[in-house]
Amino acid sequence: MIALAFDLLLAASLLWAAFRALTTLDLFRAVVMFIVFGLLMALAWARLDAPDLALAEAAIGAGLAGALLFDSVGHLRARGRSRP
Repeated sequence: MIALAFDLLLAASLLWAAFRALTTLDLFRAVVMFIVFGLLMALAWARLDAPDLALAEAAIGAGLAGALLFDSVGHLRARGRSRP
């Protein structure tokens, strides 16, 4: 019973994080929500007994992609400040 409630909460959290990542206007918040979505997805893969996919999602989906997106947001903000 508790496992079902946790799985439903996890599914709702995944939908919420995806919706927030796609609809927010602030790029920094969108990247943070993308990372949160990736970590929740890694947890979902672990709940589905797929630890290899969970590790790959956490490392690549949340970690590497998040770092690259943060770097891109930094470059966009720096480029916006340098315009006359």
